[in-house]
Amino acid sequence: MSRILVVDDEVQILRALHRALAARGYAVVTAPDGEDAIAEVEAAMPDLVVLDLNLPGIDGMEVCRRLRTWTQVPILILSVREDEAGKVRALDLGADDYLTKPFGVEELLARVRSLLRRSRPRESTPPRFEVERVVVDLASHRVSRDGSDVHLTKTEWRLLDAMVEHPGKLLTHRWLLERVWGAGYQEDVEVLRVFVSQLRKKVEPDASRPSLIVTDPGVGYRWAPDPQGDGEVGS
Repeated sequence: MSRILVVDDEVQILRALHRALAARGYAVVTAPDGEDAIAEVEAAMPDLVVLDLNLPGIDGMEVCRRLRTWTQVPILILSVREDEAGKVRALDLGADDYLTKPFGVEELLARVRSLLRRSRPRESTPPRFEVERVVVDLASHRVSRDGSDVHLTKTEWRLLDAMVEHPGKLLTHRWLLERVWGAGYQEDVEVLRVFVSQLRKKVEPDASRPSLIVTDPGVGYRWAPDPQGDGEVGS
């Protein structure tokens, strides 16, 4: 049974998330502020932390920074829609994903499942991914769509490889630029957009309506995100 720590200073949200997660078989612990959150991670050693950014005392940003000094527990950020810069900063500090309030319960559960899957130990053999008739084989560096080989440039392959290794995870512009182009390109978002557009034309079933490389406006991209659901929390 996976153990999940939920951190939020709003009692109603804590109760709603506790009910939703417990009903799906997760063991749930809660914390109302940043200090309690850090103490609970040390004591309970959860498999996942659902962390609100706006907390009294030590805010979620500082909690994320401190946790990343000693643990790689997956962190799912909760944030208000207007605080886009805060979400990006939290992701750069080491958070793994975020949800904007209000959010759907099924979307939360999909993000939880995705983060828990990714936190499991990887097999030593590079994996093979298949989604929507697109096959990416990391071992052989081959990509095919509908059974036909797709020819990528070296940069396009590095970009696809970086995304495919983290399915469903939000990857910030800065992270992708550093991973694919290097430290001198962190702010060159236009370069990234051009290559994402090229990659979509080669791998997407319909490049005008991308479903594999999905944009999170102003933040980054996700590869093959999990389906989202209905029913909102945090409104």
